[in-house]
Amino acid sequence: MNVRYDKNGLVPVIAQDARTGRILMLAWANREALSATKETGYAHYYSRSRSALWKKGETSGHLQTVVAVRTDCDADTILYQVHQEGAACHTGEPTCFFRVLDGDQIVEDGPARSPDSGMVERLQRVIESRKGDDPSSSYTASLLSKGMPKVLEKIAEESAELCDALREEEDRRVVSEAADLLYHVLVGFVERGIAAEEVDMELARRFGVSGLVEKASRGRQQTDE
Repeated sequence: MNVRYDKNGLVPVIAQDARTGRILMLAWANREALSATKETGYAHYYSRSRSALWKKGETSGHLQTVVAVRTDCDADTILYQVHQEGAACHTGEPTCFFRVLDGDQIVEDGPARSPDSGMVERLQRVIESRKGDDPSSSYTASLLSKGMPKVLEKIAEESAELCDALREEEDRRVVSEAADLLYHVLVGFVERGIAAEEVDMELARRFGVSGLVEKASRGRQQTDE
């Protein structure tokens, strides 16, 4: 099945962050734009207002490196899965879809802007916001105030509880203990200054690589060091 262009020779293109799944923007492409995207590895679109081909980020530097190009079941909509440099939206927002509708009215107050790409990143931002809070009023603030030794102690404790749950408890408990462990790992990330997105990037890097090959490569790196 070939791409089904409209009467103007265009097809809508959705750009999606390949790491987080966040929808970034909607634009249009013609055959030339799709060809340029394939040849260069960077997202190209067609501007209906200027009647011209354009490369995303060519002037702003906010390039989109294309990981995969997909189509829907009808072949009349294209999906670019990309690694986005900088903001996707010309307003400076990370995604063009930062407004929320209430009926047919647009709402633009604080929480509606820049939607979360995932619960893990959202949780890390909440943990970061607890820095400096009164330890007596926030468990997260109390953990951060005690530093990495206490965080490591809790990670070890929660890890053991998850293992016990996996071994002999019901599914609900397994999920609950896994959530506890993930939370404490994120506290450790905040203490170290590591973004949860780095894990997404590492997992994306490992896709398509045999686990045995990947493990062996880590062993070689340690030997080299």
